Amino acid sequence: MDLDLRYPAVSDLRERARRRIPHFAFEYLDSGTGAELQVRRNREALDAVWFLPSALPGRVDPDFRTTFLGQDWDRPFGIAPLGMSGLMWPGAEALLARHAAQARIPYCLSTVATRLPEEIGPLAQGTGWFQLYVPARGDILRDILRRARESGFSKLVLTVDVPDDSRRERQRRANLTLPPKVTPRMVWEMLRHPAWSLGTARFGRPRLRLAESYVASRKSRSSLAHAGHVIRGTPDWDTLREIRDLWSGDLILKGVMDPEVAVRLRAHGADAIWVSNHGGRQLEAAPAAITMLPKVRAALGPEVPVLFDSGVSSGMDVLRALALGADFVMLGRAWHYAVAALGAKGPGHLHHILTEDMRLNMAQVGAHRIADLAARLCPPL
Repeated sequence: MDLDLRYPAVSDLRERARRRIPHFAFEYLDSGTGAELQVRRNREALDAVWFLPSALPGRVDPDFRTTFLGQDWDRPFGIAPLGMSGLMWPGAEALLARHAAQARIPYCLSTVATRLPEEIGPLAQGTGWFQLYVPARGDILRDILRRARESGFSKLVLTVDVPDDSRRERQRRANLTLPPKVTPRMVWEMLRHPAWSLGTARFGRPRLRLAESYVASRKSRSSLAHAGHVIRGTPDWDTLREIRDLWSGDLILKGVMDPEVAVRLRAHGADAIWVSNHGGRQLEAAPAAITMLPKVRAALGPEVPVLFDSGVSSGMDVLRALALGADFVMLGRAWHYAVAALGAKGPGHLHHILTEDMRLNMAQVGAHRIADLAARLCPPL
């Protein structure tokens, strides 16, 4: 089967993933919060970023290799953290970590992954980043950071835009709890998706394994209300100072939209700022992330490393973010659509889609280098 003909775009991978995994798993992956206005706003704002086509640019053969935070990468994009990855496809974290190692792109493991950092860190072979939700207890925080560091994660990503849960109504309508509670409706969904179910039987029920490792009793481990409490801290600026003191490697602050906050975070020890609105999954009444990226870049100046995510679903979207000031672009949902759609073949195919889309569109706009993109931006007519 020629994957490039059958699944030429992320939207094709999304549709196959929707058919291939249970409804509750797809709703967790695909949904935003509220009426999903911010999800649509992200898409509309990205679509409004235009480039001026070129004429007679000659041969365009861009080199996508880049250096970010002192490390060399083969592409200016990577795999963003997504909680409960193993719910979308059994073994997803391992598949993505192995691809990251092979392709030399970063893979960011979530605190709420379904596998432990000790399992995934070695698979990433130096490409692993660890995303932190701050635990409620200081001793657990220190131990999680120790485990991440000893597992080979070189960069810590502190998510700062989740002060509390969001309702995510689509997930509620799908009757999804985390970890999933077995109901007759869920059993029916699993029977209708045998590949997912057989894989889940092999890898085990998706659970918050890192949080559960700090819960004393097996009985307590069945409840997210208890295991989730382990990572349900309320971080503030003092917490940031503590983490900065505890973590000797690069510290990336994720979920930043306010330029003034970005400057303050930098002053408090952030090595890089990650512009994101959590893919429209937290606060619906907020601007599209791409509209804030140039403002954050202007406030920080040209030297501070900046990452971007939220709504990215093509190589063209990667180019848009790079043109507007990002040094690196991360995708979350897209990689999980790919894994859910095609299993082990998914990450490599998505990597190909993004790379070819970037290459061909850079030829269209006459950008021989990533640094040329900003000059080819065109304001809407």
